[in-house]
Amino acid sequence: MGLTTSDIIVILILAAALCAACLYIYRERKKGRHCIGCPMAGSCPRKNCNAGGGKNVP
Repeated sequence: MGLTTSDIIVILILAAALCAACLYIYRERKKGRHCIGCPMAGSCPRKNCNAGGGKNVP
């Protein structure tokens, strides 16, 4: 039971998607974004010290 061409293509597509996701997370972390994909669009006062007007809101 060897791998067929379609199996190899599916594996390559999944590997490419995984690499793209990891690269996206890495780039966002390098930019300093803590909540990647946050529905609050970065205005969360718990993660962003500048959200409360410069105050560190708990």
